[in-house]
Amino acid sequence: MLLLPVLVFSMVAHEYAHAAAAFAQGDDTGYKLGRVTLNPIPHIDPFQSVLLPAMLFLTTGFVFGGAKPVPIDPGKFRRYVWGDLIVSSAGVLTNLGLGLVFTALFVLLHLLAPLLPDALPALIAAQRMMCWGIYLNLLLGIFNLIPIPPLDGSRLFYHLLPARLGAAYRRLNNFGFVPILLLVLFFPAALGVLLTPVRWGYTALSGLVAPFAVGAGWDILQR
Repeated sequence: MLLLPVLVFSMVAHEYAHAAAAFAQGDDTGYKLGRVTLNPIPHIDPFQSVLLPAMLFLTTGFVFGGAKPVPIDPGKFRRYVWGDLIVSSAGVLTNLGLGLVFTALFVLLHLLAPLLPDALPALIAAQRMMCWGIYLNLLLGIFNLIPIPPLDGSRLFYHLLPARLGAAYRRLNNFGFVPILLLVLFFPAALGVLLTPVRWGYTALSGLVAPFAVGAGWDILQR
């Protein structure tokens, strides 16, 4: 299954970015727990990171899950607001950046095809994996921007609110992933609207790389 290794890597990269950004801002909590690493083992929760997203994707077409959240202590940031904004956006920016990296790798595989004529099936499979990399990273990035706790977008949105309202808003973190699950299960139309940029982004990037598809034309790009 081509999407699973890409999904695990993308989620691990997301959490690594949070841990590394927090460490750079003065919070060593994640560092002490061994989370400033791309080794998936410290980041992966077997159910939440692998089984849940795979089952949901196969049954509903939607990916929901995640790696173990990196513990963050904002009180250790050298500058609280600036540090919180950097750390909260690090995972999203990493996923969006990886979408562009996978786009570039798709083109690179096309350039390798004339040099490896006997490896055409492997190159086609690799390009399909790159397509999943583009799509899943756009999905993870945009999904995490939704301003509902505990997603990253909620921490960014918090700083736009007045202090009293912001404090009440952050108390939604006490409910864990329940608000997001309610959105996924009972308001799929609203979720679809919120994720519209994923479709726009994938359409734009797949259109850009379509001429570089190896042997399969547009079929390799369809999600």
